[in-house]
Amino acid sequence: IINKININGLSNEQNSEILHDLSDLFYKNIFFIDKKKINEVIIKHNTIEKYSIKKIYPSTINIDIKATKYLARVSNDNQIFVGANGKFIKDKKNNKTLPYIFGEFKPEDFLVFKGNIEKSKFHFTEFKTIYFFPSNRWDILTNNDTLIKLPQDSFLESINLAYKIITSNDFKNKTLIDLRIKNHLIVK
Repeated sequence: IINKININGLSNEQNSEILHDLSDLFYKNIFFIDKKKINEVIIKHNTIEKYSIKKIYPSTINIDIKATKYLARVSNDNQIFVGANGKFIKDKKNNKTLPYIFGEFKPEDFLVFKGNIEKSKFHFTEFKTIYFFPSNRWDILTNNDTLIKLPQDSFLESINLAYKIITSNDFKNKTLIDLRIKNHLIVK
């Protein structure tokens, strides 16, 4: 009979919330508890990146959770973030400085974008604002207030070219780098 469920990895408040959601497991036979039922409860919580479930016989269930990392703040609501797990997360208490994202996008599209940034010469922390357009194109405003307009394709090549331009002495103090048209460069 289950008489103890240990949840570790999140804040006390979040751990208690999950424990409450799993409370119907108490006083049931540990042999007949299906991990799928526990999975259903856990995946409802957007702040979770990974987790493991272990039955400790005779009467305990241990759940170890790894919280997801917040990557960016959604512009239309200061309390919504995009997590590394590809989910939107509402968090009223987080004051972390993160880039803002404008536009209607899917978290999966943003994760692909971030993955490409990680492959480039830029660091994601160098960005202040990110704009997503319905044409599946991105613009980036750097912390130095340089706007980079990127094309739909050849993203990695274009972002690395923008990095070369920004770090070049020939293009100091430029506020706009437009790479949307193939084989054309517009700098202002």
